[in-house]
Amino acid sequence: MKPACLIFAGLLASGMAHATLPPPTPQQAAAAAAKKAQADAQAQQDKAALQQSMDSVSARWRARAAKEGWTTHPPVAVTAPAPAAQVPVRSEKLGTAPPSEDVKARPTQAVPRGTAPTVNKPKREMQ
Repeated sequence: MKPACLIFAGLLASGMAHATLPPPTPQQAAAAAAKKAQADAQAQQDKAALQQSMDSVSARWRARAAKEGWTTHPPVAVTAPAPAAQVPVRSEKLGTAPPSEDVKARPTQAVPRGTAPTVNKPKREMQ
């Protein structure tokens, strides 16, 4: 009796795992868009606050360095990196690239048992 119940419960659970959610309602989509806009605005504020903090620390250090006689260099302007171009995936396995040169043209052929080797090495004499 118990194994049958476990199997039934497992089937129910697997059916629920493959269930899809219904699409969001217009109100839910609008709420999600508003939440994203609010998060983006907060991120911009945090970014501006961080930049201001870094600038003040840098200015304070440069002022102290001038008083102490330390050598300073002008600040370096940092720019955001350019987005990387999407490089197509080249794979022999996926068939999107030609086969490597070291790939065999055909499978190795079977030979009957007892056949002499194809490479004959000279025998060395024992000393």
